[in-house]
Amino acid sequence: MEYGLIGEHLGHSYSAEIHRLLRGYAYQLCPIAPAELPAFFARRDFRGINVTIPYKKDVLPYCDALGETARRVGSVNTILRGADGKLFGDNTDLAGFGYMLRRAGISLAGKQVLVLGSGGASLTAQLAAADAAAASVTVVSRAGATNYENAAQRCPGTQVILNATPVGMFPHAQHCPIDPALFPRAEAAVDMIYNPLRSRLLQKAAALGLRCTDGLAMLVAQAEEAATLFTGQRAAPGAVERVLRQLRGSTENWVLIGMPGCGKSTIGAALAKAAGRPFVDTDDLAAVQAGVPLPEYFATHGEAAFRELEARVIREIGVKTGLVIATGGGAVLRAENAVALRQNGRVLWLRRPVERLARSGRPLSSGLAELRAMEAHRLPFYERAADMQLQHNEDWDAVQEAALRLFQKEN
Repeated sequence: MEYGLIGEHLGHSYSAEIHRLLRGYAYQLCPIAPAELPAFFARRDFRGINVTIPYKKDVLPYCDALGETARRVGSVNTILRGADGKLFGDNTDLAGFGYMLRRAGISLAGKQVLVLGSGGASLTAQLAAADAAAASVTVVSRAGATNYENAAQRCPGTQVILNATPVGMFPHAQHCPIDPALFPRAEAAVDMIYNPLRSRLLQKAAALGLRCTDGLAMLVAQAEEAATLFTGQRAAPGAVERVLRQLRGSTENWVLIGMPGCGKSTIGAALAKAAGRPFVDTDDLAAVQAGVPLPEYFATHGEAAFRELEARVIREIGVKTGLVIATGGGAVLRAENAVALRQNGRVLWLRRPVERLARSGRPLSSGLAELRAMEAHRLPFYERAADMQLQHNEDWDAVQEAALRLFQKEN
């Protein structure tokens, strides 16, 4: 192996794609069990590797020398094998962490900072906070003096929450390490997780109006620092932002919500074709799982059973990436569905006058009066779930083009 990444579970990793985009060299993902670490380092058959959870501290004894940042942080995420076979360990996470904060406009200077977790990633967050002259830095751990049960009582003045744990990471994206609503003075939330793009923590924080950032910018920025160590050459200016745009653009789902018959499936299919993306319709997926057409399923089992089926479909599809997703008209009535759709997706509310909504074959769309009442009831749900809105009248081509511009616009 020339270059690669070691960790225990790497199914969520984007690192191979990032290094390919940054430098074009071969980069392998190498999941390793803890018992395999000694043999892996005894072989030393690599030029350079990155290290991720849970080995950032475990690899320290295998390094013959450490860089200044690795010594200060107390963990290693980048190892370079020299011409003499000796291993040099350093830490590029600190630089990536700083880049992420600057990009998000989040300052730790003079702030009361709460760091969730006590592992290698936590050490990076703690040092970054100390270097930024934070007013205080408190570490939350499961068995520490400050833990997840008493953190709100012990740290009521918390202003910035930094999640340095894997809680909420794919495939367990339904979990949230702590509720930011417990900290009334909180103004920012940082999650080092990047898959999903919007963790439960960040969705809760954003709903409170906090400034937020996921860990994707950190991941790309630290990869550039590692690639510079590997090759001895720095990428051209703007490389990190270029790769970040490409990566976010290819992984982010495009989600369409709105009233029944507003054209979500038609517009979604056209968007997918134009962008070369897979298209999925949650109603179609629900019908496949039901084994019968949805109007028949609805008539036989009722709305409650249908909503359960719909929620199951959305849970399954929400963890995927790079899709165009059209949803049923009532999909966002359940908060859990909106959360699942938003975790990897940007959500467009497609609006169309009630008089122009298609009604054929739709169980809940029987007449204009019923549709007006339905729209009035659902408006708050659409507003809360949507990142953007688009008015749709009759010009389908214009709506498709406008939707494409909105989704392709950098966010």
